[in-house]
Amino acid sequence: MANTVFCKKYQKELEALERAPFPGARGQEIITTVSKQAWQEWQTLQTMLINEKQLNMMMPESRKYIMEQMDKFFNNEPTDRVTGYVDPSDIIEL
Repeated sequence: MANTVFCKKYQKELEALERAPFPGARGQEIITTVSKQAWQEWQTLQTMLINEKQLNMMMPESRKYIMEQMDKFFNNEPTDRVTGYVDPSDIIEL
């Protein structure tokens, strides 16, 4: 059976990440409070934000922005959205 963690995003026990995504305290916080599902969803949003906003992750301000958005995402606060993106679950089929 896979390890589980109480996910702060979904407020329930879910499958845990296999390893910390960052070194140090930040990585330890994520591995103990964020589920694999939430992390995968964050990775998708992160990629869209980086591409849409044409962020250069070598720039400190871009990294700071992404970390702020990540914190908001995992704490269920509103995050920036990608312009023109429509969630497939919002599409009504005729």
